[in-house]
Amino acid sequence: MLPRARLPLSCPSWGCPSLGSPFFFGMVTAVSDDVLLAAAGILAGIVGTAGGITSLISYPALLLAGVPALQANVVNIVAIVACWPGSAVASQPELAGKGLWLGRWTLVAAVGGTAGSLLLLNTSPGAFGRVVPFLVTAGSLILLLQPRITAGPREDSRRGARLLLPCGVLALSAYNGYFGAGSGVMLLALMLLTVDSSMARANALKNMLIGGASIASVVMLAVFARIDWGAVAPLAAGMLAGSSVGPRLARRIPPGLLRWLVALTGIGLAVRLWISG
Repeated sequence: MLPRARLPLSCPSWGCPSLGSPFFFGMVTAVSDDVLLAAAGILAGIVGTAGGITSLISYPALLLAGVPALQANVVNIVAIVACWPGSAVASQPELAGKGLWLGRWTLVAAVGGTAGSLLLLNTSPGAFGRVVPFLVTAGSLILLLQPRITAGPREDSRRGARLLLPCGVLALSAYNGYFGAGSGVMLLALMLLTVDSSMARANALKNMLIGGASIASVVMLAVFARIDWGAVAPLAAGMLAGSSVGPRLARRIPPGLLRWLVALTGIGLAVRLWISG
C-alpha cells in the first residue's frame, strides 16, 4: 500500500477544486485519516490505562489509515511517548518516594529501548511484514492471559524472583523498542513479581519504565529513520488525552469485556495480515 499523501488544506492559486476532483478527495481522505488516528489515540490511551495493550488499538488504526507496516510501527513507538506525561501526573501518589529507584531502572529501560530500536532499524520492511502477525497474535494472547500473568504473588516468591528484575527490564524494554504490543502487561507482571505486590504502584512503575524505554527509542528513530510526523501528531494528541482521562473512564468500563474486545480485534488483524501477506 502506498503511503498517504498529505495535501494542503488551502485552495491552489487557480481556484478551489470541485467536489469530485482528485485534490478534494485527497484532502478529505487526509482529514479523515487524522480524525481516525486521533480517535484511535484516545481509545488507545484509555485502554492502556485500563490495563490493556495500547498498540492493539493504535497500530491497526495506522494500517487502516494507509501507513505501511514498518512505518506504522515507527509512528506508533514515537506516539506512545505521549502517554507518559498523563500517566505520570495521574500516578503521583504511587510514585512518591520512588525517585532513586526510577532513576536507576529507567536508565536500564532506556538501554533496552535503544537496543530494540537498533534491531528495528536493521529490519527490512518485508521481514517486518512477515513477523508482525506473530507479534500481534502474541500481544493478543498475552492480553487474554493478563489476569493470570498479573496475579499478585506471595511476598516470599517475590523475594526469590528479584534476580529477574535487571534481565526482565532490559529484555522487555528491548521488545518495547522493537514492537511493544504486550510489553506493558509483561512488565507489569515483572513489577508485581519482583518489586511491589500493589497493582496500582506496580502499574505506575511500569508506566514510567515504558516511558523511559520509549523516549530512548524515539531518539534513535528520529536520528536514523524516516518518521511520518503527520501521522504521529494526531495519534500522539489522542494518546495524551486518553492517558489523562483514562483512569476516570476505566473505572466505569468492565475490564473483562474491554480485554476480550481488544484481544479479538488483534487476533482478527493478525489473521487479515496473514491472508494478505
